[in-house]
Amino acid sequence: MLDERQAVEQARRGQEVAWRYLYDGHADFVFRLAVRTTGDRAAALDVVQETFVRAAAGIGRFRGDSTFRSWLARIAFNETTNWVRRQARRRESVLEAADHVAAEDRPDESAVNQDLAERALAVARTLPPQQRDVLILRTTEGFSYREIARALGTSEGSVRVSYHHAIRKLREHFGVELGSQGGRGTRPGGEFDEYGESEH
Repeated sequence: MLDERQAVEQARRGQEVAWRYLYDGHADFVFRLAVRTTGDRAAALDVVQETFVRAAAGIGRFRGDSTFRSWLARIAFNETTNWVRRQARRRESVLEAADHVAAEDRPDESAVNQDLAERALAVARTLPPQQRDVLILRTTEGFSYREIARALGTSEGSVRVSYHHAIRKLREHFGVELGSQGGRGTRPGGEFDEYGESEH
């Protein structure tokens, strides 16, 4: 049975079985990143396809300094950034939409939490690309700062700064909503962490 290291080596030699193993193991991960970044499931499917096409073309440049998943994440974020740029002129203002929602009557608590999670992701998509990517990898995929740095090709210090700025901007946008639970706020799949938290 293949392990990932073996699969990567065999994929370098063009073995289709190895690529199927890698695709099956990581396609859902790439899709999650893409749909959270774009907010568009159809676009996310396109990103998955393009990510693996580019991975196949560039597998010879993968040296193994990071995990294969981190390497894929970098390609996927490049593809989602390209998609966002192509859609920029047609996008509605996410901040205006969030303001309209906030002005409506408050629904029950579970609906508030779901709404807040969706709005948080929407606002995250308006952040500068590195802040957006760091926030999504950290809060929804549980990547460590080291793993994020490798995925994005930057330093851990830069990742920590980007994360801090992203969280600060979310808190500024949502005010007390994100700080109502002892200084920690809701995120899809968990809570937004405070800057300076312990490393995984």
